[in-house]
Amino acid sequence: MGRWSRLPSPAFWPPRMDRRLLILFVTIFIDLMGFGIFVPVVPIYARELNASEALVGDTGALFSLMMFIFTPFWGTLSDRFGRRPVILIALAISAVSYVMFAHATTITVLIISRMLTGVGSGNITAAQAYITDITPPEGRAKAMGLIGAAFGLGFIFGPPLGSFVFDRLGVEWVGYVAAIMCVLNLVAVWVFLPESLKDKVTDRKIRIKPVTSAIKALKEPRFRDLFIISFIYITAFSMMQMTIAMFWYDDYGLDKTQIGNMFAIVGLGSAIVQGTMVGWLQRTFGEKNLMIYGALMVAIGLGMIAFIPAAYFLPMSILSIALLSLGNGSLSPTLLSQLSRNAEQNEQGEVLGMNQSFGSLARIAGPAMGGRLYELHHGLPYMVAGVIMLGGLYYVYGYLKAVAAARIAIKP
Repeated sequence: MGRWSRLPSPAFWPPRMDRRLLILFVTIFIDLMGFGIFVPVVPIYARELNASEALVGDTGALFSLMMFIFTPFWGTLSDRFGRRPVILIALAISAVSYVMFAHATTITVLIISRMLTGVGSGNITAAQAYITDITPPEGRAKAMGLIGAAFGLGFIFGPPLGSFVFDRLGVEWVGYVAAIMCVLNLVAVWVFLPESLKDKVTDRKIRIKPVTSAIKALKEPRFRDLFIISFIYITAFSMMQMTIAMFWYDDYGLDKTQIGNMFAIVGLGSAIVQGTMVGWLQRTFGEKNLMIYGALMVAIGLGMIAFIPAAYFLPMSILSIALLSLGNGSLSPTLLSQLSRNAEQNEQGEVLGMNQSFGSLARIAGPAMGGRLYELHHGLPYMVAGVIMLGGLYYVYGYLKAVAAARIAIKP
């Protein structure tokens, strides 16, 4: 470790935690704050460019289509050449896409810029693989929770910043601010983050066949149900995520700054749960129970959004956000932990990349469905998302039954 082991440990950081996790946490936070800037901006700006609600959803779907195509490629690439180079290349691509967004005066340029951002979004896969490289299996759920905490913190600061810049300086500066943060992030990784992969898989072919890989992955009993659960969960969640800014704007009269503040509350809830409670939840309830409880809480939290009366908007929205935060904090790190436990060390990047790929496929289906359901009735995306999430419990129980029957060998 050399000089890395001599880095001072902040007061909030566990003294025995690998210092590289702190560096990685900061890196992911900066990256996801840059991503979060666009969450409240893209749906509203796309409609300013005369896009329909369905096309707004399709904008998010095309972004995720690029992630679906390229994420397995980035995961395999990180297994072969290392995590650090992949993170650096992905950040550079994202920076270019943000500059393009700054000059998006037509819906076509806006969509192309978001698709390019999707291509460069493979750094999260490499970051997840980095964590598996430097943490033992029993500590991975908690370590993976750090990614969720960074995501939550990115949503505390990103959407309000994006809404503020959009409202005060114009949409072009949203792109410029994100690009500046991306470049700073790239420099931080270059200077402070060492390579984590000791044994590179130099004989593995680099491939970009997401559909074939997805079909093959669904035939593997170690991962099949986990991938399906992840797909269902992210489909339901992204139906909400892509339409909620329009819903708050249209049905509750929130302005751009208030929408950003609502996303900040969502991020704060996620950061609290995933940054401080994942370890306690895991010890108290166990990973298998957390999968069940998490799916239930997400289903209830999503479904109730459609029925919040204007007079009780804030307290009931906070209750919904609390359920979503607890559900997400219970389910997401547990799924990642189970996947990493079932995978061999030399396939961690590929397996986690494939999970991201299924997530990207879900983010194609979710926004596309959500935009069209929103055109029919503004509450439909959230009602349907809750029902879909309840259906995911079938696969949760199927996976747990397979584990109990020892058909899937879970490593301790």
